[in-house]
Amino acid sequence: MGNLKYKRVLLKVSGEALMGEQSFGIDQAMVARVAREIADVRALGAEVGVVIGGGNIFRGVSVAAKGGDRVRGDHMGMLATVMNVLAMANALESIDVPVVAMSAIAMDEICEQFTQRAAKAYLAEGKIVLFAAGTGNPFVTTDSGAALRAAEMQCDAVFKGTQVDGVYSADPLKNPDAIRYDEISYTEVLKQGLKVMDAAAIALAQEANIPIIVYSLHEPNGIVEILQGRGRATIVSGQ
Repeated sequence: MGNLKYKRVLLKVSGEALMGEQSFGIDQAMVARVAREIADVRALGAEVGVVIGGGNIFRGVSVAAKGGDRVRGDHMGMLATVMNVLAMANALESIDVPVVAMSAIAMDEICEQFTQRAAKAYLAEGKIVLFAAGTGNPFVTTDSGAALRAAEMQCDAVFKGTQVDGVYSADPLKNPDAIRYDEISYTEVLKQGLKVMDAAAIALAQEANIPIIVYSLHEPNGIVEILQGRGRATIVSGQ
């Protein structure tokens, strides 16, 4: 544990990442892969919290875009995150990793209701804590939910897995001349409008002084490598 660069981390997993090669829903093979990586991180001695989005199943903004009620749409999106969390909890339990699913919205038959004190205690016990239902509030993304939970848990870093190996000045999949950053400040991310996390999440991470580590989901053992001071990623911090 003494060799770890970050001891307590918050992993933000997008719902889309859990689709794997599918166009919708949950790819169990992809969930199992992420679960194994979480297990490997825990085995190193790190404490791990996880926030999972719901975009693979439902996005609240899609309701508003078609003239529906945004608040109700966001509530539906929160339920999608609960489904993803239950799938991840099942995958972790299947490989004997102790896990607790906590929801920002009361649903006692399915998830334990989130409280900061209980969640911090579970992390200290070595359990993986899965945070469902975002913040429990509409108009707030799961990116902001991840930054909030990281601040509440006093995490050393937020890990954000993406399709590329860090933060670029433009989408490197579309622009081969895009510049990759090894490090970049919160302020510069906001100034350039880089799509790391939404602006509210960046601002919250900046206020709490929690670095955001952006890495590729496709890199085997990506988080493990970074925790041990290796690996390829971009660090967003106050510099």
